[in-house]
Amino acid sequence: MAKRETPEINASSMADIAFLLLIFFLVTTTMDVDTGIQRQLPPIPEEKQKTDVEINKRNIYQVLVSAQGSLFVRGKRMDDIRDLRADAKRFINSDREDDPELPELEEKEIDGIKTIVKVSKGIISLQNDRGTEYGRYIEVQNELVAAYNEMRDEAARKYFNKSFDNLNPEQQAAIKEIYPQRISEAEPKNYGGKK
Repeated sequence: MAKRETPEINASSMADIAFLLLIFFLVTTTMDVDTGIQRQLPPIPEEKQKTDVEINKRNIYQVLVSAQGSLFVRGKRMDDIRDLRADAKRFINSDREDDPELPELEEKEIDGIKTIVKVSKGIISLQNDRGTEYGRYIEVQNELVAAYNEMRDEAARKYFNKSFDNLNPEQQAAIKEIYPQRISEAEPKNYGGKK
């Protein structure tokens, strides 16, 4: 009986096929990109860039989140985080009489509104302990941002009879001038001990 030879497989195009598959998967695969919290600090006004500015203590709304998750606002413990939004709104509200407990007000002419409006000089300073849980920190931050969003929405309804989201970009910019979002996030510190 004759010995049969095993037929050879032509593998010359295998490299081409592997290369095409590699390109296909590179093009069609999506990569998850880590995204953080988007915060853009306001630019420093040109006239104040070269001079140190002294901030009046009444203009600072200090919020501290401890390692245990406790919330301290202006040095006093706040037991319920739901109270933070209302308290922050009271602080940033510029539609009020002058109160020595609240931040100073300055009068500004807003282009999109064509009227002089009182604007708060208040700054919210958010600080946390190094041991603070990330979820708790975000929860506090969300309440502060929500306070600004609600104040902007109220102002939009007052001046334009629309919600803030339904305003055109020029109108939104005018409302943002009345309630600029000034949240300063300080570097975490070891307030409650080492962690």
